[in-house]
Amino acid sequence: MINAQDVAKLREETNAPMMAAKKALEQAEGDFETAKQYLEQEYARKAEKKAGREVSEGTIGTYVHNGENGVMVALACETDFVARTEDFQNLAHNVALHIAAYGATEETGVEDILDSEYIKDPSSTVRELLKAHIAKVGENIQILNFTTLSL
Repeated sequence: MINAQDVAKLREETNAPMMAAKKALEQAEGDFETAKQYLEQEYARKAEKKAGREVSEGTIGTYVHNGENGVMVALACETDFVARTEDFQNLAHNVALHIAAYGATEETGVEDILDSEYIKDPSSTVRELLKAHIAKVGENIQILNFTTLSL
């Protein structure tokens, strides 16, 4: 039997909506790791379906480290409704933070960032982070570009 604590734990670790977490645990017959894998596959499937959609809205996420290094990242989505949410704004900030921690240079491309281990959760990549948010909000999300600044 699936209990609320397991659903809450899975939601916390994966950012999955409550019903998706519950369904994943049911599909995995209560096995937590299998449920996480199920959710990752669902995120990938949903992201793939939305990948062709046009992204014409978004926000600029920023991060400045010790006043000496900074990153600006253009994070795009489909609608201004999603772009204005606190969750999307936080995602943009966290991607900028990740790029700063990654040590990106002028030669670093968006694909390099997408395939790198996410600084806040080394068990996943930035691409997987974006896929989780795509599944959560139901819109395509892309890193358009970024720039770094240093003293």
